[in-house]
This record gives sequence, C-alpha cells and structure tokens, in this order.
Amino acid sequence: MYLIADSGSTKTQWCMVENGEYEVIYTSGINPVYQSDKEILQMLEQEFRAQEKRVEAVYFYGAGCAFPEKNEQVRLALKDFFTAPQVEIASDLLAAARSLFQHSSGIVCILGTGSNSCYYDGKDIVGNVPPLGFILGDEGSGAVMGKRLVADVLKGILPGKIRESFFREYRCTYPEIIDRVYRQPLPNRFLASFTPFLKKYIAYPEIENIVCTALEEFICRNLLQYREIRRLPVSFTGSVAFYFREQLLCLLEKYDLCPGQICQTPMEGLITFHTAPSLQ
Repeated sequence: MYLIADSGSTKTQWCMVENGEYEVIYTSGINPVYQSDKEILQMLEQEFRAQEKRVEAVYFYGAGCAFPEKNEQVRLALKDFFTAPQVEIASDLLAAARSLFQHSSGIVCILGTGSNSCYYDGKDIVGNVPPLGFILGDEGSGAVMGKRLVADVLKGILPGKIRESFFREYRCTYPEIIDRVYRQPLPNRFLASFTPFLKKYIAYPEIENIVCTALEEFICRNLLQYREIRRLPVSFTGSVAFYFREQLLCLLEKYDLCPGQICQTPMEGLITFHTAPSLQ
C-alpha cells in the first residue's frame, strides 16, 4: 500500500492506493511555511482517520514545499506518523504538472487558496514566476479575491444587498474580520473561505469584476512572463479555476492563449502518474 497526498493551505486530500483500489481521506491543509513539524504531526493525530496507517511509501505534494528545510519539516512529521520506509516530499506545483501533463510539456497553473504557475518540460519544472504569497502576489487566488471582497464590503463599495448577504451568511463583525486577518494564524485560508460567496453571487457585475480582475492579473503578471506561453497549452487545477472556469476561458481567449485541462484537484492525474507501468 502507498499513499499519495495533495495538500494546499486549506485542505489535504490523501489517497491510499492498494491493488488498483483506493480510499480517499481529507484533513486540514499542511503548509510548512506556517506550521512546524510538531504542529503538522499534532494535526495528523487529531484528523487522520484510517484503520491502517502503516504504508510502504508516501508521496506528498504540498503548498510551501519548495525549499529543502521546509520539506524536511514535513518529512519528519510524516515519517513519525506513518512509519513508512519511503517518504518523498515535492511541491504542489510538481503535483499539478504531473497530473495535468504527465510526461508532456506545458504551462501549469494552480488557482486555489494561493496561486502558482510554471513551465514544465515533461519531467521537471524548468521555469517559475514566483507567486510571492497573498500580500505581494498570489494573483487569481481565493485569498486575493477574498481580500478584495472583504475590503469592498467593509468600505461600503459593494451594493447594499451584497453587503447585507455577506454579513447575514458569515455572521462576522468588523473587529472579528480585522482580528482574523491581522492577528490570527493562516489569514490566507480565512480570506479564501469567501470564494463560495463569490461563486454564489457571480451574476452581480461588481462580484464578477472582482473575480475577473484577479484572474486577469494572474495572466498578465505571471503567464505572460513565460517565453513558451504562445506555443504550449495552459492547464489549471484548483477550486478557483474550477469555480470560475467560464471567466477564465474568456480571458484566455482575450490573450490568445491555448487552454488545456481545467480540473478541481490533481489527484486523479497523480494516481495515473504513480501507477503507470513505466514507473513501476
């Protein structure tokens, strides 16, 4: 039995694979930028519900797993929890690349709680515009869209009906929002939690403008930086890309870019990648 994990800042999807069959388990997200190995282990002990934890190998792909020291934090926690002889840690960007393109080349995009992109040559990530997080970058992400939504609600920019719906549905006050964003951990996850509200009210021009502005900034500030962008398909994974597929496709057409796949999660493609005969 082996375990494949796809982890964003908000949630982790675990897939236990054995003899061609698999079981899916969900826990909170794991991001070593915000969590220590002890915090990751504590979360697993509280949330990972499976009768059998012992596995032969763990292939973990995660947000924040782009630096050796951060990868080691995750590896230590997983090694301790699963007692697996083989634990491999890689970025969520490589997970997206392998899932979306397998062994072919293309431009890979993640639009979820955060955002990221790369040029994948069919084996390795060979070009990456740094995402920079939701304060300096992460254009097109749920965190950035949520940040704009919350700001427009609190500043009174959005129509009264939308503002009333926001406070009715989330039952949060101005001081509570400020506390969650500026004083509590994982503010990016909190801001991204408002993505379903944007989806629900996308018919309002003011809401669609928030979404389209963020997606267009992702294209202009990230995708157009790749020299290969005009000759390769552009594929996406992540809840934001999936929710706002219509707006995304319109913008890709506007910039004369070739759309590839748009999927909500990379797990199905990762299972294919890790079970391909050539990789056994």
